[in-house]
Amino acid sequence: MTPAPVLDIDPLIDDPATRIIVCCGSGGVGKTTTAAALGVRAAERGRRAVVLTIDPARRLAQSMGIDSLDNVPRRVDGIKSESGDGELHAMMLDMKRTFDEIVEAHADGERAAAILGNPFYQSLSAGFAGTQEYMAMEKLGQLRAQDEWDLIIVDTPPSRSALDFLDAPKRLGSFLDGKFIRLLMAPAKVGGRAGMAFLNVGMSMMTGTLGKLLGGQFLRDVQTFVTAMDTMFGGFRTRADATYKLLQAPGTAFLVVAAPERDALREAAYFVERLAAEGMPLAGLVLNRVHGSGAARLSAERALAAAENLEESRIVDQGGGKAGSRDSGSTAASPSEQGPDVLDVDTPARQVPEGAEELTTLTAGLLRLHAERMQVLAREQRTRDRFSALHPEVAVTEVAALPGDVHDLTGLRAIGDRLATGGAPSA
Repeated sequence: MTPAPVLDIDPLIDDPATRIIVCCGSGGVGKTTTAAALGVRAAERGRRAVVLTIDPARRLAQSMGIDSLDNVPRRVDGIKSESGDGELHAMMLDMKRTFDEIVEAHADGERAAAILGNPFYQSLSAGFAGTQEYMAMEKLGQLRAQDEWDLIIVDTPPSRSALDFLDAPKRLGSFLDGKFIRLLMAPAKVGGRAGMAFLNVGMSMMTGTLGKLLGGQFLRDVQTFVTAMDTMFGGFRTRADATYKLLQAPGTAFLVVAAPERDALREAAYFVERLAAEGMPLAGLVLNRVHGSGAARLSAERALAAAENLEESRIVDQGGGKAGSRDSGSTAASPSEQGPDVLDVDTPARQVPEGAEELTTLTAGLLRLHAERMQVLAREQRTRDRFSALHPEVAVTEVAALPGDVHDLTGLRAIGDRLATGGAPSA
């Protein structure tokens, strides 16, 4: 089949028109490492970059020379910019703090204090479904509005489905601007005695039912929260829609990140299709942790056959030695009596050098390991071919698997080099 077009990373990150790169994909495929490596490479090639990571491993923060990441961009030391203009900042999304910042920015001091202290708000901002994805988009909008960096690299939140990144912000915005919230706001909007009368007559049955289902105190917390947030609700959906349009605009590039495994590439295929349906610009696919072999000409079948031959020859040698030992004390007929084709059992069948058995066992084991590696390579290639057959237009870069974890800037540079060269690091 025709090979997939090659994704060229360096022109993408060098282009000043590229302002946002979004790394997306299912969990556990190396999105965070990819985003960090892109940030390091872009900064060292002269860009003022900031990486927005979501729940990174502590070792990744340390690999960037930062003890911990928080909701404020921190400068990464040790960046070797070719032009001297490049720099890298990194931050980790704190979704509650980001929500708090929205409240503080759009409400006066008294109302903001009432909202921040409300139990329902505290629960909503800490773990409501879709909050993390929504706040990631809020933070992206804030960073873009500041115009302090010329390249923003976003590591999308880990989630059960990569599509949650696109769906959850709209769902949360719709909930906060939805009919249920507006219904709870209705008494406060009527105001005064009329409002109380409306609450007592028009909503008594509904609030009574909800109070039984949710608990009276919980419902009162929700109503207090809704009343305090009255002036803010229209903005949630508006900002979600504005950020969504930002993701569709020229200057944004999506990189779908996957591993050469069936489930990860199936999720990647869904995401490619969804991005196309939403009119979002796809730069290509980053295929992480691709295995290779320096002895690919030796197939799995030949390696297994060679291992079996070695093991059989070892068994034959052991059998010959045992036969000689067992029969050496017995009275044997002379060779002339046995016939010309019968070996004298007093003569060893083969002299096995000392240590040869261990060497044979080791060699056979290595051949079997090579066969397993070649089977992995074949399986990965079939999986890649299946994806390319479905999406032949998607450019792909392959990142060879590293022998260990990334724990410093050198490791991130190695990943960046693999991203740019589409395989092993350049010499």
